[in-house]
Amino acid sequence: MHWLMFALAILFEASGITCLKLSEGFSKLVPSILIFVFYGLSFAAAAIAIRHMDISYFYAVWAALGIVIICIIGITYFKEPFSLLKIASMALIVIGVAGLQFSGASH
Repeated sequence: MHWLMFALAILFEASGITCLKLSEGFSKLVPSILIFVFYGLSFAAAAIAIRHMDISYFYAVWAALGIVIICIIGITYFKEPFSLLKIASMALIVIGVAGLQFSGASH
């Protein structure tokens, strides 16, 4: 159950960031409201998930997957530039998180 909540927390956080972009500086009402809805849902799900995980691993995975998801959204939806350096950088983030897991995370 905590892994599902963790995944939802990450997806809701990425949805909140996407709405932040879509709100155009809080000038569009619906995306502006959705920022707070998605962040509220994200933190609620995170509060449930973090009870069963090491905080260092939790935050590293949260940040890494958030970065990767937002980069993918940026490239595909917002037509941001795609480069091998961007892909390599995302891969290094994922490798770093895997290193944290293999270094002794207990959950």
